Amino acid sequence: MAIDTSRQLYDADATGWQRGLYDDVQATLRAPVVNWIFRTLTANEPALTRYLWGQLKPVFETRLCGETCVAYRTAVRDPFDGLPRYRATDLDLDPWAWRELRGQLRTFDTVVPRLAIAFELVYRSLHDDPVGTDPRSDETATAPLPAWLDGERGLTPTMAAFDDFDPAVEETVRAVQAFHGFDEGLPSVYRCLVQWPDAFARLWTDLEPHLDSPAFETACAAARGVTVDLVESTPYLPQLSPDALRAAGFDDGVVSPLRSLFDDFARGPVETVLPAVPLVAATVGVGFTGP
Repeated sequence: MAIDTSRQLYDADATGWQRGLYDDVQATLRAPVVNWIFRTLTANEPALTRYLWGQLKPVFETRLCGETCVAYRTAVRDPFDGLPRYRATDLDLDPWAWRELRGQLRTFDTVVPRLAIAFELVYRSLHDDPVGTDPRSDETATAPLPAWLDGERGLTPTMAAFDDFDPAVEETVRAVQAFHGFDEGLPSVYRCLVQWPDAFARLWTDLEPHLDSPAFETACAAARGVTVDLVESTPYLPQLSPDALRAAGFDDGVVSPLRSLFDDFARGPVETVLPAVPLVAATVGVGFTGP
């Protein structure tokens, strides 16, 4: 049976151990949000989600992961010269809106490298591809993630509906969909930005030429390289192969839909969405790239 991607367990509705799981995800990923993929998995396969998170969590708690997240953003931003930079007045935003836009983009910027790591770990595991084949042996590989390194920050994201947008930004929405390869709806970061239609249109108009360039192709390849380095060098090996999942009590009716879901996320349009986020964040002066 396929995973119903229209079903989600929202943060406000989580109770019992699921409430605790959501709190743990937010604390571990250092962002005040539970990503769509975890909400969807929890609604469809709660026991599987609990198992999957238990396998992934140790990887995110290491200093190696924190340094990788910083390196991911640096790899994305380094190929670019002359990215647009805005102040509130440039986007015609009042102080409250400016605070919200920047704070919410901080959250996306925080979580994006961690999502890239999660998608790659799960995808490779489900396809019996290499994970932890060259484990790092230095202290950083297993040391706990310090509070100061890539620390928690940002505001809880609010978003427009998946496919119900202000007509004034319809042209911008279509342009974003065409660039990233979506037939409908928008990825979460753009659904956040569309709350400020004029700012969204201005930002996309200015940023699209940078995204549609060889520099962005270089950035995507570099970010993927950083992610793959961690996945192949992690000393902690998530037990998420089909055989491991079956041994944990999940049959093929659960394993196959999980693999299909992560096939879409790890190798679909999201491959350009995730690296775009640090660039969007940089235009309003947010984003962590070092201690």
